[in-house]
Amino acid sequence: MFSQYRIHPALLLLLYCLLCSAGGEVVRLQELEGNTVTIHTGLTEAQSDAHILWFYGPENAEIKIVNSESFEGKIITNYYSQIFRDSLQLNRTSGSLTIRNISREDSGVYKLQIITGISLDWNYSVDVYAPVLKPVIRNQAEKRSVSLRESCSPLCSVENGKDVSLSWYEERERISSISSSDSSERLYLPLNKTNPDCSTYTCVAANPVSTQTTQLNITNICIKTVCEDAELNYAEVKTKPHGSNEAHEVNRAGGTEVQDQTEPVVYSPIRT
Repeated sequence: MFSQYRIHPALLLLLYCLLCSAGGEVVRLQELEGNTVTIHTGLTEAQSDAHILWFYGPENAEIKIVNSESFEGKIITNYYSQIFRDSLQLNRTSGSLTIRNISREDSGVYKLQIITGISLDWNYSVDVYAPVLKPVIRNQAEKRSVSLRESCSPLCSVENGKDVSLSWYEERERISSISSSDSSERLYLPLNKTNPDCSTYTCVAANPVSTQTTQLNITNICIKTVCEDAELNYAEVKTKPHGSNEAHEVNRAGGTEVQDQTEPVVYSPIRT
């Protein structure tokens, strides 16, 4: 009785997606500058005669960048925006949009519209980040006084950028962190440990899509460190053995006694 009212599977999928997007949910994407990025729709099949449109804008998706429709049995796809030049590619099967060599200027709001008698919209917010730079570690005591070069106060810094954070790790535990919304200012983070011990300290710069690390090399950063002689097991110490004042050698040939002038070397272990 109901067989004559069967609905095409693709239309069912579109109706389902309509219910999913009815609340105006925005899909948020974070991408690395220079990558090829595909904005996926989640659709596995769109109707062959569907009219597919993509819009873009830094804050609101108002600029039409793709228009693809069926005309007299042929699919005609036009890419309008000069912003993206030749970097856009539409997948008619799913409606997904691929952007080649994406840049930070491509950050913004994207809207997909599929028209098949009814109009369905999907909204995406895309944030594009430059790779974070490698952090630099130096001894901040050097800038105060030459006499303080014996003091080790490691300072880590990195060029700031969008959502960049800087952290110190002792072994695998994060012990401090900093970030700033002012991307024009370089980020600085002291270790906050004067004359640190021989633990492994690592400075990590990160943003949502990339990470760079620099490990603290205490012997390079500081003039004098507790780790400087850590690999030595023994030290030469010149001592006189017990009873050395009574040590004499008899010269059997001449029958005379000659005091030994040589002081033996005794090695004393160092506790590390």
